[in-house]
Amino acid sequence: MSEEKDRILVVEDEEDTRFILNRLLSKNNYEVQTAENGEAALEILKEFKPKVVLADWTMPVMDGLQLCDILKSKEESKLIYYIVLTARASLKDRVTGLDVGADDFLVKPVENQELLARIRSGVRIHNLQNELRNIEHNKALIEMAATLGHQINNPLGSLVMAVNNLQEDLKNSKSKHEDDLFIINQSIERISKFVEALKNLKDPSFTEYALNNQMLKID
Repeated sequence: MSEEKDRILVVEDEEDTRFILNRLLSKNNYEVQTAENGEAALEILKEFKPKVVLADWTMPVMDGLQLCDILKSKEESKLIYYIVLTARASLKDRVTGLDVGADDFLVKPVENQELLARIRSGVRIHNLQNELRNIEHNKALIEMAATLGHQINNPLGSLVMAVNNLQEDLKNSKSKHEDDLFIINQSIERISKFVEALKNLKDPSFTEYALNNQMLKID
């Protein structure tokens, strides 16, 4: 089975430059999509999920900074590593781009080896950020599960005591309520096991549920 390629989106209005960047990146084992402006890029991004976007600053319809601003404002795309290609080399322009959320700048004309090095760096940073987000996400799930476990455990304890008292009071006529008590005790046992699993959750994973939703897997 072939190794999955890292995905790169090139957004460039000049057709020749777009072709050259596409060929360079494809030859270096990246999966590449291209767009002629920011608006076209947004359409591609509905299906194509890149680790790095390489975008020209100056483009018609929607320029590179406008696209960057949109992507960095959305939860699902804010970790994409965003490199701006520009002929503008002034500090003021770089500060403007950084304020919008750009991660890196390359001044045209770009040397191929420098471009590839920046993209490799962007892919590594994207991967690290995703790992950190997954760690934080799992930590939050574990804390939530522990909280739910403790919150359920308290009323469960009261329920167990109430059922025990009820069984004592019904000793002489227990047969009339035997089925009900059996179901109650079975339910208590199931809830107790669920609470214990919540409190001991260490490696959260999900399973498919109805209507394309996922459910936290509790063993």
